Amino acid sequence: MKLVVVSAGLSVPSSTRLLADRLAAAVGRRAAADVRVVELRDLAVEIAHNFTNGFPGRDLAAALEAVTEADGLIVVTPVFSASYSGLFKSFFDVLDKDALAGKPVLIAATGGSARHSLVLEHALRPLFAYLRAVTVPTGVYAASEDWGAEGLTERIDRAAGELAALMTGLSAAPAAPAVPAVPAAPAAPVAPVAPVAPVAPVAPAVPAAPVVRPARKSADEFEVVPFEQRLAALRPKA
Repeated sequence: MKLVVVSAGLSVPSSTRLLADRLAAAVGRRAAADVRVVELRDLAVEIAHNFTNGFPGRDLAAALEAVTEADGLIVVTPVFSASYSGLFKSFFDVLDKDALAGKPVLIAATGGSARHSLVLEHALRPLFAYLRAVTVPTGVYAASEDWGAEGLTERIDRAAGELAALMTGLSAAPAAPAVPAVPAAPAAPVAPVAPVAPVAPVAPAVPAAPVVRPARKSADEFEVVPFEQRLAALRPKA
């Protein structure tokens, strides 16, 4: 299996590269993999040229190919302005949009304060969800005070185990065996159909007698009774 580690650290030495190396070592203890580290600091000029001329340089092309062919990725970025660094984002901007589809990815970040730990959920995970990668459930954030403290090693081991399991499962999944065709059962003989009895002729319908309605009176045939006369007829007689 091929494991590629993408580190966006800018300084030498770099806490971002240190976290990337510890994650790669933890994955290597759980799954046999050839590890390749891509340092984006060394590719910054070629990434910028790719934006302006549309063609990757030799080193950048090799890095893009390695990421595309990897069985799993570890990506680590420093936190700049509460998000991933511009160099980190630029590298994945020049990567083919389908290169990470279905690929297991472990996301990680470093920062000077624990207050930036949500960068994993608010920035990194949505980015790789858009690229259709399969991010492992556990992300790893390391603040300055985390180095040498309890908790970081446990998070590294848990995330590395999840990535190794995904990589091993995808590479070892056998192709589904072809299902042999089942021969069709012979058709049952069809019973002969009994002859249909002749239908008796239907007697002709008797025409209905015409409905005679009384002629309506015209307006001239009605007797007009004054209102006072009708009112007087309703009064009780003395």
